[in-house]
Amino acid sequence: MSKPKGFEKPIGVRDYLPRATKRLRRIERSVLDCMSSWGYEPIKTPTIEYYDTVGIASSTSDRKLFKLLNNRGQTLVLRSDLTAPIARVASSLLRDEPLPLRLSYHANVFRAIEEEAGREAEFFQTGVELIGDRSPEADAEVVALAIASLQAAGVKTFKFALGHVGFLNGLFDEALPERSEDQQALKERLLHRDYVGFREHAEALGLNREQQEELEGILRLRGGLEVCEQAGALTQNPLALESLDHLRRVWEALADYGVSEHVLIDLTMIGDFSYYTGMVFEGYAAELGFPVCSGGRYDNLLRQFGRDEPATGFALKTSRILDGVKDPSPEEDLPVLVLYDAERRAEALAEAGRLRSAGAAAVTRLAIAGEALNDASLEAESGRYSRVLRYSTVGSDHTEPAARD
Repeated sequence: MSKPKGFEKPIGVRDYLPRATKRLRRIERSVLDCMSSWGYEPIKTPTIEYYDTVGIASSTSDRKLFKLLNNRGQTLVLRSDLTAPIARVASSLLRDEPLPLRLSYHANVFRAIEEEAGREAEFFQTGVELIGDRSPEADAEVVALAIASLQAAGVKTFKFALGHVGFLNGLFDEALPERSEDQQALKERLLHRDYVGFREHAEALGLNREQQEELEGILRLRGGLEVCEQAGALTQNPLALESLDHLRRVWEALADYGVSEHVLIDLTMIGDFSYYTGMVFEGYAAELGFPVCSGGRYDNLLRQFGRDEPATGFALKTSRILDGVKDPSPEEDLPVLVLYDAERRAEALAEAGRLRSAGAAAVTRLAIAGEALNDASLEAESGRYSRVLRYSTVGSDHTEPAARD
């Protein structure tokens, strides 16, 4: 294997140049401010965690975790999400805080990837966790906040799809009792949106006509609130019916939030069925064509840290929003360039300080001989500064706009 060159990076990571970094920070600030206005408090957790605690509890498959050993021989992981670390904190440092807990975050996460196009080994997430409330109201709150957060990030056109793990679990238990392997195979196909494979596997199960129609009917369960009625006609399983009632109540709350127009029910959605326990959802931006938000209920996670409390939440894929959505913010004001010669340095630096105190950005620079009066210097600063302020012992002081493209 050849040694990497000095300018090369590992596959799946990237550099964020100044303009992209400014945009990412604007998105982060706007979204976190939105979350704060809903009563969510910011939290930060370490970049590395113990594999035997957070690593195992994470929804990320083991083969996608970045693992390393410390000097004691203990296995550590780079965080692959923020939900498991926050569950650890909620079960320890925040254990005595009154419930429910509302926590928000923005951080980079790491996942080992195959060498395939479009995959990132390091990316940014911004999200919330609502801990200690199992009601439909809590699920509706995080969906409504996810919608508000996407709008704050500058996403103009989007749609959210809601599903429920309990509905599919109940229906599969009814249609395929004691056939867990076949149930899992069908769930895998739904998880990967392989609807052709779902039909083929269902047809190969040797079911009677009624059971076959029950399974294939799942693929038509996408639309508005009426989908819950259609789904209720397919099953008599108590868990499935209870899950449909939960979704109805979430939808009704979203209607009162005034955001149901952005939401559809998709009962083929299952999320990570080994992790989520109830409602699951994804947000799709029209500008991008793939999910920019995902979340749901994970009532079993905190139990792994010794605290049996329900929880729900979501994460925005901030890196995807940065790449695919037009910057909604106006271009930031360019800094002022303060040119000076040695004799008037104190005066120039004082003026730069006043500009900064007033909220403007200022760059100071000692002018080379004759530069302060040389209009050619403006051409050299094209597009970098809003204006050039000169302090020189030669000629009069004056300010000129910098040349723009």
